[in-house]
Amino acid sequence: MSPAAGALLVVGDVVTDVVARHRTPLAPATDTAAEIRTLPGGAGANAACWAARSGCLDVRILGRVGTDAADWHERALRGAGVRPLLVRDAGAATATVIALVDSSAERTFLTDSGAALRLSPGDWSAGLLDGVARLHLSGYLFFAAPSRETARLALRDARDAGVPVSVDPASAGFLAELGVDAFLTAAGGAEVLLPNADEARSLTGRDDPEVAAAELSRRFPLVVVTLGAAGALVAEDGAVTARVSAPPARPVDSTGAGDAFTGAFLAALLAGADPAKATEAGCRAGAEAVTVVGGRPADEPAHGRRSKADG
Repeated sequence: MSPAAGALLVVGDVVTDVVARHRTPLAPATDTAAEIRTLPGGAGANAACWAARSGCLDVRILGRVGTDAADWHERALRGAGVRPLLVRDAGAATATVIALVDSSAERTFLTDSGAALRLSPGDWSAGLLDGVARLHLSGYLFFAAPSRETARLALRDARDAGVPVSVDPASAGFLAELGVDAFLTAAGGAEVLLPNADEARSLTGRDDPEVAAAELSRRFPLVVVTLGAAGALVAEDGAVTARVSAPPARPVDSTGAGDAFTGAFLAALLAGADPAKATEAGCRAGAEAVTVVGGRPADEPAHGRRSKADG
């Protein structure tokens, strides 16, 4: 099977995002005017949607959601061209993230993982790899015992089936809580690692992203470190092999920019691009993503809108 003929399977988080954009600094103990939207999100789900947007014709996502918002998320994924393989959890609500986005478009997350990290080995089957050319694991799965075991099982089965695996470390803050060694052990065997600069620094202790990328590529065959507006670095076999610039953009919300990069990058790899060309595709998608509110392509449906008037 040629890579272009196969599907991309994402195993990861499906999340309800509450994005609050505030133009002035947060005012403690009182009101701060903001534009607030409730949108479908999640690192794994966002990446899947951007992969479909980038031309991948068969994108699937396995994730766990609460019964509270399952129908809405399924409709949103299908509308984005993604096949949802969602496990409904009657015992936990759908994961929710509050994204506080300031006037510079930088975001700070408040995360309630809810059902997302309850994805269990019983939710996984090696048969899910049928027809799959690439498996992508959202790093959030590694931050709770049940979902970490599920990710490791999926990674093992993919390697046994000859399916290459990519991992997005997802969160420098959660990496610090879990521990670098625990994460690297759990993600061992992945072919591609996709950290941002902060995550690469956390994983290596190296402040220079080029040094961090090179060091990580001694453990993972292909490492791409995203640098926001500065683009991305590609590293293989212990050395940086490409430096890719990002197109200029006027950011309004950086939520999901890394997910957009991941989706477009993986879609390009599936289409036969080399790592540098795939990284260029990822940077273009990331630059587009920061110009829209939320983590999905601009045509994603909103669940609702609520705003607090200025003044």
